[in-house]
Amino acid sequence: MSIKIQNLTKIYGSQKAVNNISFEIGDGQIVGFLGPNGAGKSTTMKIITGYLPANSGIVEVCGHNVFENPVTSKSLIGYLPENNPNYLDMYVREYLNYIAGLYKLGKATKERIDYVLETTGLIPEMTKKIGALSKGYRQRVGLAQALIHDPKVLILDEPTTGLDPNQIIDIREVIKKVGQSKTVMLSTHIMQEVEAVCNRTIIINKGQIVADGKTSDLLINSGKTSVSVEFDIDIDNEKLQLLSQSFNIEQKNSRQFLFFSNQGKDIRRDIYNFSVANNTPIISLTTEQSNLEDVFRGLTK
Repeated sequence: MSIKIQNLTKIYGSQKAVNNISFEIGDGQIVGFLGPNGAGKSTTMKIITGYLPANSGIVEVCGHNVFENPVTSKSLIGYLPENNPNYLDMYVREYLNYIAGLYKLGKATKERIDYVLETTGLIPEMTKKIGALSKGYRQRVGLAQALIHDPKVLILDEPTTGLDPNQIIDIREVIKKVGQSKTVMLSTHIMQEVEAVCNRTIIINKGQIVADGKTSDLLINSGKTSVSVEFDIDIDNEKLQLLSQSFNIEQKNSRQFLFFSNQGKDIRRDIYNFSVANNTPIISLTTEQSNLEDVFRGLTK
């Protein structure tokens, strides 16, 4: 097991930032760790990496207790914190050589630097100072330093924050590539990122785990679909009341409505029957499955 957490609690003053949570992450998984601001995501990740102590609980990385064996456990982790602290006056290759020295890579230094430069797409920028790079390339430098010692576990806290769409896609591809051989745990506020990259999702809210499972299963088990309908005529108040009795609806205007179905029920036939019975022709009807953002909002708002 790459990461094992049992009954983890972290208290700041009178606030329980992390409240008795437990979960395990197996080898080779890419796990999205989601939650609103202040939910306990970064605190949990900092405890796993050994940057913060816990009030109680057990945290193991590849079988090593992070509190009892901090040096060994940290050697197995690559960490990209949210603020990605780099030495801006250092050149890219110079910085990676410095990080390799901290990990005492010795003769393997050049090979590992060449590998992470290629893996993260930094070869064209390796002779530049980090301060001269775009934010996207600085994030790549952060990923490179997290990977340089070939860790078994990668912890990424908001790895695509502030990047443009092209940079986000590039970083996602890097994460998927390294995730083929490592366990990756990443936090993000971008739900599409989790759907695109992660095969498992853990959602934390107010310090407690509120969902944990395969990303695809969370979407299916939410059991919610929406049907967007535009009628050819205005729907008067009397007919609107009839609609409200039969469906959960959100009115966009006098002709456009969003119908919600729970438990995955297909309500398109019911909507069609309503339109026929009330002589209200339909000019468009679109069905949308719930996405991870819907699941997230339902569990955390």
